[in-house]
Order: sequence, then C-alpha cells, then structure tokens
Amino acid sequence: MQYLKNEKTSPQYQLKKYYPQIYQRLHLKQFEKMHESVQESLQKGIDIELYRSNINIDFISRMYFNGMVGIKDDTYFPSKIYNMEYLMGSFLEYHLRAIVTEKGLQLLNEIITSNQS
Repeated sequence: MQYLKNEKTSPQYQLKKYYPQIYQRLHLKQFEKMHESVQESLQKGIDIELYRSNINIDFISRMYFNGMVGIKDDTYFPSKIYNMEYLMGSFLEYHLRAIVTEKGLQLLNEIITSNQS
C-alpha cells in the first residue's frame, strides 16, 4: 500500500489514448501476472484458514483485478474526491471482508485497529 499510494494513472491513460494496441497487450500481461499472484495468495490464505475454503479462486482473482483497475478510473473515482491511498485501502478492506473466515476477520480487525492508532 505504501508503494502504491501515490500512483498516478496518467501514463496508462496516455498509452491507452495514443497507443491502444500496446496498451491492450500491456493490460493483458498485467492481468496475467496479477491473476497468477492473487491466485497463489488466495490459496495460501485458504491453507492457513484466513480465507473461506469455498471461494472460487479464479473468479475472486478476476474480480480483484477488475476492482483494482476500476478504482483507478478517474471517471468513476475522481481524484478531486478520492485520493489513491484511500481507494486502495478501502478496496482492499472490502475485498478481504468478502473472503475471510472468522479467524481472518479477527486478524483483519486487529490490523485495522493498529493502523488507526
């Protein structure tokens, strides 16, 4: 979160606008890397009983990617209203609350509480 909080979307916007084919290939590569990484993370979370065992890992990974891309869209989340740090943190909490077990929820709440202090 600390590394991504000040990320600006303008380079991707410019790439999409002026070089759409390159943008599409880059976007697909980004999806493939993130999809693989998130799937591994989800499986580890299931293995240590922080995430529910009945989640569809492929589906959740795809939803996570779309959410991460979506919150960076200035049309829906204007930077004048939402800063990226808030969006990233809020989306991550939203995502985790959907998939955690009771054990995972307890840990999530502890982390949130400690970060607010």
